[in-house]
Amino acid sequence: PTSPCIHSISISALTIITLSLPKASNRRRKKCCVSTMADEGKTNVMKDIKVDKLVLNCCVGESGDRLTRAARVLEQLTGQQPVYSKARYTLRTFGIRRNEKIAVHVTVRGEKALEILERGLKVKEYELLQQNFSETGNFGFGINEHIDLGIKYDPTTGIYGMDFFVCLTRPGARVARRKVRQGRVGRPHKVTKEDAIKWFQDKFEGVVLAKPV
Repeated sequence: PTSPCIHSISISALTIITLSLPKASNRRRKKCCVSTMADEGKTNVMKDIKVDKLVLNCCVGESGDRLTRAARVLEQLTGQQPVYSKARYTLRTFGIRRNEKIAVHVTVRGEKALEILERGLKVKEYELLQQNFSETGNFGFGINEHIDLGIKYDPTTGIYGMDFFVCLTRPGARVARRKVRQGRVGRPHKVTKEDAIKWFQDKFEGVVLAKPV
């Protein structure tokens, strides 16, 4: 039987040897993970792009019955209570006063946002321009008649056009907005204009034109 002193010496020697071994750098570990995922044919789920929100805006340019009817159209389309927007300053040419309600908008998220977005893109025949996409990975377009979205025409309401604004994001973007342990999103993880165009082409089989035909 060996003495306890020899055991303690051997254990301490193993500890010293283990601590003295160099550790792999984080960059090397990331490269190993990426190469392993590429070999297995897997994709990084954190790089998947999704719709963060869809904003529908209907600018009437005046307050009164027309604005109320426009709010009714948005509520009928989304099933949500719209929010009124006010003018920032007075424009006598257009008869707009400061702090006057002139527009109405609503924000939609989740599956309902994708459904309404697809209905709007169907009106545009899944064709957008490059100038519809921003450098931050968002895009927008407009339609002239809300009845093209499948809403029944009502003579008492009239016909209204509206703007679609789509915000794209990747999982993990919440770290830049949360209150506790707030961080920043790195440049490789942000959605760019090219990423948004590729997502639109893959998701809806859309066409992006350089200029109007």
